[in-house]
Amino acid sequence: MVIPVYDKNPVRRTPVVTYALIGLCTVVFLLGPLSGFNAGYGTGDKLQCAQAVYFAHWGVIPSELFHGQLPMDRLELPTGCAAPHAYTKSPLLSVLTAMFLHGSWLHLIGNMLFLYVFGDNVENRMGRLRFALFYLVAGCLATYGFALANPESTQSLVGASGAISGALGAYLYLYPKARVTSLFPFLFFIPLRFPAWMVLGFWFVLQWLAAQTGGNGPGVAYLAHVVGFAFGFLCAWVCYRPRRKLSVVVGSTQGDIQP
Repeated sequence: MVIPVYDKNPVRRTPVVTYALIGLCTVVFLLGPLSGFNAGYGTGDKLQCAQAVYFAHWGVIPSELFHGQLPMDRLELPTGCAAPHAYTKSPLLSVLTAMFLHGSWLHLIGNMLFLYVFGDNVENRMGRLRFALFYLVAGCLATYGFALANPESTQSLVGASGAISGALGAYLYLYPKARVTSLFPFLFFIPLRFPAWMVLGFWFVLQWLAAQTGGNGPGVAYLAHVVGFAFGFLCAWVCYRPRRKLSVVVGSTQGDIQP
């Protein structure tokens, strides 16, 4: 596990989109059932049921992307929860809404920290509008990548991890030598500074290994991280790789034209 806390890579202008995404995700979480600030969802078993229904409604269920909305009796709810009242859901739209939901305070804070540290520089390089579009596309592709590998899954998928992974991949290509201060739990959380290619490369290897060993259950969708990261890196490589300059040598035309 890697916890980035700061990168020595200043930006030229305020990263408005990055801050807006952090703010929006935070507000959505505070209004949802897991923040503890909305008493309308109840407590105890009632709260657990409300959480499951909330994620089923606004999160992505891979099976729904290929077969349409699931009947209420097929939703994966905690034991003892009654089937919820029917609701209208667009599985395609849920790919977007799921990006702004998070499963816990730790999930939210972790994602927003990564976005805060790395998103501002990627936005600065791409521009605000292109970064916003890039972020959404990365999130959608990451979700579909996970869904294609688990087409019959009826578990809800939520979180901005796939979209943020796209920003990490782009950052790795654009700023591989930027110095990133990170905490490593296995090193007793001692803050250490490494180049971005080491920090993000190590992070990606961990996600890849977790995805290969079946770490795509109800906890963390590691495959979505891998897909988002790969897309971000390739997108930055295609759009921002150095272009070779063509050298045109203009010689004398004397004697080139025959009478």
